[in-house]
Amino acid sequence: MAASHSSRSSIGAPRAAVATMLSAAALLAGCSVGPAYRGPPAMRDTAAGTFVRAGVATGAAVTAAEPMARWWRTLGDQQLDHLVTLAVAGSPGVQEAQAKLRSARALLAQQTAGLFPTTGLSGAYLRTRNLSSLLGGGSGGNAGNGGGTNLYAVGLDASWEADIFGVQRRAIEGARAAAEGSEASLADVRVSLSAEVAQAYVGLRDAQQRLALTQRDLQVESRLVDLYDIRRKAGTASDLDVERIVNQVDTTRATLGPLRAEVEVQLDRLSVLTGQPPGALDAELTRAAPAALPVPPAQVPIGDPAAMLRRRPDIVVAERRLAQQSAAIGQAVAAQFPQVRLLGEVGYASLSPGTLFNPNNFSYIVAPILQWTPWDFGRNRARIAQARAGRDEAEAEYRQAVLTALEDAESSLARYGEARNTVADLGRARDSAERVYTMTQIRLRGGTADTTDVLDADTRRIQAELSYEQGLAQLTQSYVTLQKSLGLGWVTGG
Repeated sequence: MAASHSSRSSIGAPRAAVATMLSAAALLAGCSVGPAYRGPPAMRDTAAGTFVRAGVATGAAVTAAEPMARWWRTLGDQQLDHLVTLAVAGSPGVQEAQAKLRSARALLAQQTAGLFPTTGLSGAYLRTRNLSSLLGGGSGGNAGNGGGTNLYAVGLDASWEADIFGVQRRAIEGARAAAEGSEASLADVRVSLSAEVAQAYVGLRDAQQRLALTQRDLQVESRLVDLYDIRRKAGTASDLDVERIVNQVDTTRATLGPLRAEVEVQLDRLSVLTGQPPGALDAELTRAAPAALPVPPAQVPIGDPAAMLRRRPDIVVAERRLAQQSAAIGQAVAAQFPQVRLLGEVGYASLSPGTLFNPNNFSYIVAPILQWTPWDFGRNRARIAQARAGRDEAEAEYRQAVLTALEDAESSLARYGEARNTVADLGRARDSAERVYTMTQIRLRGGTADTTDVLDADTRRIQAELSYEQGLAQLTQSYVTLQKSLGLGWVTGG
């Protein structure tokens, strides 16, 4: 009974010592050296108020209302909605960004685990001859055991580095910023992807519409060739008149090939963007008459510059990198100070498995270790200088990212506004050509115009329609670019 009490007393002493050291380390662990991150530089003051180029378009083309995250839905095209959904689910680019995010989160979990002790269990069996001599026990005890000695041992070991000056906490801070940056990078990939899908889809519908209009124009011009040939035989048209219209037909026919190629290029582009091989969407997107070109709404909500900067994922990526570099300074500064590591092991060892867990066979080791390199010939100072330079570089990159984003949004607004103005002009030209065609038909019925006049007016009408179609496609493309510049297209809801 006395032996048991003595054993418990011997065990309690190291426990008390370890508890005291852990308490002291915990009190010191609240200290983190290095600069505390206070957020990015105040760049948003340069983006106060409204967008400078918001009034380029005639009429109330844009509003300050909060824009819609899934902006492509405002185009009212279910096929486009379906393609964007396919792309977000199947794009290798999105999957790559998702894998990087998982990796960054795993690194954060690994760094967080560094705050806690590292523990391990061990078990050993040893057979040897003359064990007592090896252990300094002379020739007694096991001297008569000519067949050797068995040793059984089990134990629990642990090591813990007291994060007194915040090395580990700064590492966690940097890893968390990196993980949040990876999340923003994934959002940025989705922003670009939704815009690329919409641009390819608009390019496809534009090429299909222009191909159909050009084929119609070619039919009208071919009829003109026949009529001019008849008039030449009748002596009312010259060879020059016929050659002119034949040249026009050949020129029109030459545009069909590039348009067909453009249709195929955009089909392949959409297939790849949705994570499928080229040609996979041919049947789905060409099985019926070409769908109408999607057009932007009459009014486009754009919010304000400050909200745009908060929303754009590339700005978040730059800001998170700045936070990560700031944490790196703290890590470098903390490396100048002493590091305290606690090593411990408890276990049992016995010559017989039956007596292994006897209290007298209990043993322990407690080893506090202090490490410090005050004279490192400037290595720590160099690491701190390098970390500060990295922080300054990240801050400059953030400032540049903000300015680039503002420029991107303002330029997109200017192009969109001018595209609306151009479409308005082309629409008037198209309406005028339609009126000319209608009046020429009336003159034909009244006997003051012939069929060639009507066909010529029809050709001009189709050409005006082609120009209007191209202008409309450019308007929609400008709308897509504007939505991308506003940082839209990545929020899962809304």
